[in-house]
Amino acid sequence: MNTGHDGSLTTVHSNSPANTLSRIENTVLMAGIEIPLRAIREQMAAAIDLIVHLKRFRDGVRRVVQVTEVQGMEGDTIVMQDIFRFQQKGIRDGHVLGDFAPTGLRPKFSDRLEEAGFVLSPEMFGRAVSKWGRDRRPRLE
Repeated sequence: MNTGHDGSLTTVHSNSPANTLSRIENTVLMAGIEIPLRAIREQMAAAIDLIVHLKRFRDGVRRVVQVTEVQGMEGDTIVMQDIFRFQQKGIRDGHVLGDFAPTGLRPKFSDRLEEAGFVLSPEMFGRAVSKWGRDRRPRLE
């Protein structure tokens, strides 16, 4: 990702999108190279557009539970915003029930997708249902 090429993809084992960024940060720190923490975070915020978080549920099925956009930096903090979330509704006959729903927020990188020929319908992002609301976003601190 540090070469500036578009289209990198990686797998990180973590418990949440924020934990994903924390684990990448820790991996860089374990390299033993003296890099300021802010520089590491700036590099991550510039290189990562999207985190797709999967979880294995009690029924053994892996589901996408969050699609989170990395928006950039505010001070020393990487700012993220959920675009889609899985909302568990219950369990029936041992199977997890729920819906994958938009938060109502359109990703900031959608303009770049459209420039590349991928037009995203506004309806795809639905109405706001995020538990954080429009003004509060998860952050890595």
